[in-house]
Amino acid sequence: MNIIRDFQKPLSLKNDGQLQVFFIGVGSAFAESHNQLNFLLIKGDKHIMVDFGMTGPAALRQTTGLKQTDLEAILPTHSHADHVGGIEGLAQINRYVGLRHMHKPKLTAIINEHYQDILWDRTLRGGLEWNEIAPDSKWAKLKFSDYFDVIRPTWKTVSPRETYEVDYGDIHLEMFRTNHIPEQSDSWESSFVSYGLFVDNHVFISVDTKFDQDLIDLYAHRSSVMFHDVQFYPGAVHAQLEELKTLPDDIKKKMYLMHYADNYVDQDITGFAGWTEQGAIYEP
Repeated sequence: MNIIRDFQKPLSLKNDGQLQVFFIGVGSAFAESHNQLNFLLIKGDKHIMVDFGMTGPAALRQTTGLKQTDLEAILPTHSHADHVGGIEGLAQINRYVGLRHMHKPKLTAIINEHYQDILWDRTLRGGLEWNEIAPDSKWAKLKFSDYFDVIRPTWKTVSPRETYEVDYGDIHLEMFRTNHIPEQSDSWESSFVSYGLFVDNHVFISVDTKFDQDLIDLYAHRSSVMFHDVQFYPGAVHAQLEELKTLPDDIKKKMYLMHYADNYVDQDITGFAGWTEQGAIYEP
């Protein structure tokens, strides 16, 4: 693992073909010191902004020196505000500044049809539907497709859980269902829609999930590095640190912890790879 902490801003969204993972935030929904967990995947001439929460706009500029109009593709994983709270503004800026004045294309959204319907109808529609009259009809309302060009992941049929696959440029993604919410759900089947990522067949990123031994077993042996969310108290909707400490040493030593609260410095993570760092380039 190569970790680059000193780079010239603005961060380049193109490289020579090495996968780079860059966290514009690594904190929990309520973290105040290191922004919310949102990250960029960069490889070759393509990049993907994975989630864009309430702190996303400020965190993007703070950590990368980039503007929101520099982003071209987004992948939302689930509908908590720390993961999608900045997407409405991002869509508006791209449409009314990027598209009209900078002649940029629409944002690309990597999203399956089921979650697109949820995201639009329950989160984005109220702020985006009525900004103008749509061009195809005098009284038509704006739709998701007026803001985004959509890339549909395909169902991975040979998998023990709901999983989708997609290639975006040279970035290969598996999007697997996680058991995140509600607190009472006991499996990914009984939970609300949320996804984690397996990137280029060797980088595991849980995004948000309760402790899920089956999920870790499914990907640990294939992963060169694992980024896993963590919380420091029992219950709720993320993997507890004490649960993650029960993992074998060979898994912990390649696991970086993320989505952590402001009191992370008080926690003992001996045996793990470390805390995921905001503003660092990871080259797995």
